[in-house]
Amino acid sequence: MTAGRGVLVTGATGLVGARLVRALRADGIAVHAVTRSAGKRFPNGVEAVVWDGLRVAPEALADLDAVVHLAGEPVFGGLLTDARRARIRDSRIASTRALVESMAALPAASRPRAFVCASAVGYYGSRGDTLLEESATPGSGFLADVCVAWEEAARAAADHGVRTASLRIGIVLAREGGALVPMARAFQLCVGGRLGDGRQWFPWIHVDDLVGMLRAAITDERWTGAFNAVAPNPVRNDELTRTLAATVRRPALIPVPAFALRALLGELADELLGSRRVVPARATALGFRFRVQQLAEALESELR
Repeated sequence: MTAGRGVLVTGATGLVGARLVRALRADGIAVHAVTRSAGKRFPNGVEAVVWDGLRVAPEALADLDAVVHLAGEPVFGGLLTDARRARIRDSRIASTRALVESMAALPAASRPRAFVCASAVGYYGSRGDTLLEESATPGSGFLADVCVAWEEAARAAADHGVRTASLRIGIVLAREGGALVPMARAFQLCVGGRLGDGRQWFPWIHVDDLVGMLRAAITDERWTGAFNAVAPNPVRNDELTRTLAATVRRPALIPVPAFALRALLGELADELLGSRRVVPARATALGFRFRVQQLAEALESELR
């Protein structure tokens, strides 16, 4: 990257953002970490940029190599009330639109070179055993609709000369949090088991491979449009269950019936019971090398 330029990251203290920031700093790249707290302190080489959850001042985006937008209201943070639906949409779609507006407000020569925006495999809805490459049509439902609008908002940056990539992220496996920690804890307490009939496909990615994909999208001009950010080998939920139980050396005793999940999570239960056989066709075609391709290896690296 050009000396004096850097990368701005929203969600910089989150599960993925924190690892991305460390990776960028390890390579000597200046990082601008977006935060709501004016007093937030970051390590050397990381500059705090204050926002209100939606808007970043245009001058904070000037002359950057890239903007990476990872911030968003957690999906599994409670039932889908009207208020939560609005927070989920605004934290993704409205914030993306606001970032693009700030880029557009800059002189063309000062705009970021790239805009890398998160999306999610929820884009596809539940599709059974259908193999889902990036060219697949979107599915239906609240989260699919959010992803479609989210990606549309990100693509608008291209109208202002900014190369744009959206990463449709699967279930991120990391020891710091996300889905893996509560899942592993349930098995450690001997109350883990498959979800529903266990035949639904589970698109996963090791956190370090996701960081690698983000790095590629930041620097490689071939990365434009949508990319499935998942490992090459999706598994069914029952295989996930067996592999996770073996990793933590506990039995998989208690299947969770679909009706119980729906009683607990409402509409969001379909995100766990739905089937998405997603593969990273475009990243693979561009030569991206996944460091962790097998689920057992991913779980071992993060749980042992």
